[in-house]
Amino acid sequence: MATAYAEREREARGLTDAVVIHTGGTHPADAVHDIVREAMGENGIDLAGREPRYIDDETLESCDYVATMGCSTLSLEAETSVRDWDLPDPHGEDLETVHEIREEIRTRVESLFDELEATRDE
Repeated sequence: MATAYAEREREARGLTDAVVIHTGGTHPADAVHDIVREAMGENGIDLAGREPRYIDDETLESCDYVATMGCSTLSLEAETSVRDWDLPDPHGEDLETVHEIREEIRTRVESLFDELEATRDE
């Protein structure tokens, strides 16, 4: 969900040449959960063809910002700003709860992009 919203924000704010988005997890699920596809589809975001994937520390350390969804155990050596958003896993949750998680992610992604734009303008 965070990646889809980040891609949308990057495009909407004209930052496609300035922001690179890496996505993955240290313990990725086998597939995007159906309930997540449904919730994102309600917001016009199609997750068809997306698959969870692994991301390694080297890739994470190449980033300026890393957002984790919860229980971060990252100890990156680079000067990477790690944001542990401490959000519940939507797997096994009902649609109403997934809506709440989705909206929290959307809000946090938008705030992060506000911060990125403010930093660029300095």
